[in-house]
Amino acid sequence: MSKLAHGEIGILPAGALGVSLHFHLTGGLQHDADRIGFLERPGSRSGAALRSAGELRIEYEGAQHRVALASCLRGDPVTSFREGRLPEVLLVCTNPDQLLDIVSVCVELLEAIEAAGQLRAGGLPFPAVVLCANGIYHQRVRQVFVEKLEEATLFGRLPDLWPDLMPAIVGRWLRGVSIQTGVRDGYGADTVYHPGPPGRTRIAGGASEIRQRVVELCAGRGAWFENAGDVPPTRIEFDKAVVNLASNLIGLLQAIDGEGRFHALKVAEISGVEMRERIDRLAAEVFRIGQKVKAYTADDDLGALTARLHASLDEHRDHVPSSVQWVGMQLCRGRLEARITPTEQWLLEPLIRYAGSAGLPETVAYLEGLKRELLDRLELAAGREANKVGADG
Repeated sequence: MSKLAHGEIGILPAGALGVSLHFHLTGGLQHDADRIGFLERPGSRSGAALRSAGELRIEYEGAQHRVALASCLRGDPVTSFREGRLPEVLLVCTNPDQLLDIVSVCVELLEAIEAAGQLRAGGLPFPAVVLCANGIYHQRVRQVFVEKLEEATLFGRLPDLWPDLMPAIVGRWLRGVSIQTGVRDGYGADTVYHPGPPGRTRIAGGASEIRQRVVELCAGRGAWFENAGDVPPTRIEFDKAVVNLASNLIGLLQAIDGEGRFHALKVAEISGVEMRERIDRLAAEVFRIGQKVKAYTADDDLGALTARLHASLDEHRDHVPSSVQWVGMQLCRGRLEARITPTEQWLLEPLIRYAGSAGLPETVAYLEGLKRELLDRLELAAGREANKVGADG
């Protein structure tokens, strides 16, 4: 009978964040490598490329590492369940625009568990799913998850989940807000991963005992995981959103100049004194929205938020923000399009929606202006690259 692989951790997929977490969960590849594996989305091209390469190439503090994938690449979650290797904890490190695909995968996994006669047999073999992607999405994605479960019930693929199974399932749906950094150079078999130093991941939401088990399991392997307790996931998302927008969004506006030239800037170059006023204005607008939707209380202080923001930016001064990396990779592949980058999409759109619902028209206009400015810069960069390719051809 297939049950969860007790004590095992799965990471989906083997991207920049996922490889960084794997590296630190294994003590720099020194222990537990066989109990911390990579999973993939069904039909993933990047997963197929990894299988073809047969190994991960990692560089950390000047040391080169090669990780054979035969022992740690385990296919998609449904396949892992059928093979009896479904991990107890699944850290989801996809791009934010892939999260709804993960919701569908998790529903399919529950359908497979039901088909195997194990959904109501006790000891529910469904992992603690920890969403670690950037963005403000916890409430929305959890709602979509519940809706898809209800739909599966309606069409007879799942039994009635109320009143017992639904709380047990949703209790395993958690948010992991991480400041773990990492860089990915290249593509396919030529990819080299550069994990950043250990960064904190705060676990929020879900059932308290599941949340604590995730922290015990991950922190027990040496990674920096903390239990956020009763702090709502949305508040932690807002805290991280301020940092992400200051480094990624403001970073992209500086990394792409007025003629579309791209420069892979580090946080130190993005957050200099000349940008302090713009970064602080951004933080103030996010804080206003956060207070309106009760992510922040009346007792919270904007000054404290901006102080934490600048401390975080200084701590990661040598890091190239993920969205800046992403645009650089798309340019290298000739695939950059004039559309909002994934992380910014999952930050700006929820913030604009919240601001509109909260009656903050000036904040809506401010954020829409940032969105237009970013689109204009991306269009310049994409156009410049297309013209360059055309000239070379």
